[in-house]
Amino acid sequence: MAEQQEPVFQIQRVYLKEASLEQPNSPAILLQGEQPAVDIQLGVEAQPVAEGVFEVSVTATVQTQIGDKTVFLVEAKQSGIFEIRNLPDHQMGPIVGVVCPQIVFPYLRSNVADIVQRAGFPPVHLQEINFQALYEQQQQQGNGAAQVQ
Repeated sequence: MAEQQEPVFQIQRVYLKEASLEQPNSPAILLQGEQPAVDIQLGVEAQPVAEGVFEVSVTATVQTQIGDKTVFLVEAKQSGIFEIRNLPDHQMGPIVGVVCPQIVFPYLRSNVADIVQRAGFPPVHLQEINFQALYEQQQQQGNGAAQVQ
């Protein structure tokens, strides 16, 4: 009988993979007194890197506009490398699609707030995300890219 190996779940690294900031209409738009409309899009993606090692990324796009003019646009991708071994197949999806993004998201949230604040604006704090519901929605949509608005 084959010996059952212990499950392994380890965070290897969490890192900011991509970040960009654009203020295409500065400085003129900064002089307007209107409150900008804020649009936030989030996504989750995962891919195997090696045997039992996965990269899980959470992306955020934050765009603020006054009328049809962009005040600022921030795009950021926070990633984590996770070692996940010896888990039953039915547990892998929820681990990669729910647990890993929950670990990565607070770093993304902090980095987005920092980028926006360093650009001279009040920080934008991304709301907490129910990654379980997002994962279930993604499964119902046939494993398409998950989007939250």
